[in-house]
Amino acid sequence: MPTDLTVWLADQPGAMAGACEALGAAGINIDGCCAYPAGTAGQLHVLVDEAAAARAALTGAGYNVVSDREVIVHELADVPGSAGACLRKIADAGVNLELVYVATATRLVIGVDDLDAARAALA
Repeated sequence: MPTDLTVWLADQPGAMAGACEALGAAGINIDGCCAYPAGTAGQLHVLVDEAAAARAALTGAGYNVVSDREVIVHELADVPGSAGACLRKIADAGVNLELVYVATATRLVIGVDDLDAARAALA
């Protein structure tokens, strides 16, 4: 099941590298990620298929995994307007977006307040 983990990072050089290295050392593939500053820390969102193993690898390396959530991973055509068309379907279904980023192979990672309604909108 595709899962997005939210990880707090220290605001220092190498923090994200260390998190990615911890996942790699545990044999966990990163299918997508995004990171950004959040006050005095950093926030990393990482897409994985093996949530429990990823959480264990990160916490074992000293990282604070604050949440995980099942997400939709939707394949997009690599053309202008693809993301907008996808997200419009979700909006028209009355579903609120809570998280969006691009993953490998032109896939959109989508966290929403109603997974079933969003999946139905994209079907």
